[in-house]
Amino acid sequence: MNFLCDVHIPIKLVKHLSSIGHSASHVNSLPSKWHTTDAEICALADKQDLIVITKDEDFRNSFLIRQTPKKLVRIVLGNISNQMLIELIQRNLPLISKLNEETGFFLELGGSAVVYNL
Repeated sequence: MNFLCDVHIPIKLVKHLSSIGHSASHVNSLPSKWHTTDAEICALADKQDLIVITKDEDFRNSFLIRQTPKKLVRIVLGNISNQMLIELIQRNLPLISKLNEETGFFLELGGSAVVYNL
């Protein structure tokens, strides 16, 4: 799978995803780094079929209103440790992989998973 992690997602998650065979990059690796707008992130993700991982509710709203980014995982657990975040994503990778077969999806991960499909 191919992931793009938003600015508030730690680089450690990118490294973990890469270490287990996924393609993963961080917004800070883009030319405009943390100044990259949400619209630019959505456009890039949709063009390159990337799954955006974020904590930002604006992406949730963008998905629900404009269906972009087409593939979105939103973390809804405030400030958690990097290790807890990695474990949360790791635990849900089978679900994310299954959803990735769809044209689009929105998955909220917190105390329980909430899924919306396009």
